[in-house]
Amino acid sequence: MSQTSDTRCQWKARSRCLVFALAASSIACLLVDFYKLCPMSFFTPFIFLPAFVTLCALAVMDRRHGDGYVWRAVWIGMLGGLLAAVAYDVFRLPFVFAKEWGIDAIVPPMKLFKVFPRFGAMVLGQPIEQSSYSPATQVIGWIYHFSNGATFGVMYLALIGDARRRNWAWAVLFALTLELGMLFTPYPTIFSIPVSARFVIVTIAAHAIFGVGLGWATRWLSLRVQPI
Repeated sequence: MSQTSDTRCQWKARSRCLVFALAASSIACLLVDFYKLCPMSFFTPFIFLPAFVTLCALAVMDRRHGDGYVWRAVWIGMLGGLLAAVAYDVFRLPFVFAKEWGIDAIVPPMKLFKVFPRFGAMVLGQPIEQSSYSPATQVIGWIYHFSNGATFGVMYLALIGDARRRNWAWAVLFALTLELGMLFTPYPTIFSIPVSARFVIVTIAAHAIFGVGLGWATRWLSLRVQPI
């Protein structure tokens, strides 16, 4: 590792903004639909997917011909974000399956996974509320969920620049800011989620765990993988 890499981050602000914007196109799929700016069924294939391909192409080009900052941010951010999303979902499992697991006297049952098939329905241009969602709708909804986790990881690294030089607690702040921001969008209303004190506490705890996972994973990977 060179002295330059240790002493300062040379990832230019313009490049970081571009990477952040391309990664943010994933969550933008929902937001533009919420505010009736563009249906998710159009935004996903014609804006998000091209943006995602562009992001990956920039990462590959940077690995071959650049300084490696974009490459590292994309693959470390995506992997860290996916690991954090898994931790996030594992934390919520007892609430989702409280009755099935016979722990509902201790853990309140909550339909925390109900939004995923609705994501898929929005991507496919179907009604959000359905009596039964097809397997394809379910799968697409889950894929979209994990795409958000992966791209949040890239957005986080684009913001902080270098995970080696930042405490993992910044990722917790990032995750909580995202969640609190979503609570002020039409998200709860559109998906018929009652914003009770219990829901807010559980979702904040889940996003804090996402943040811990994201911060720890990206820092661990950044410290152990030498810059190219």
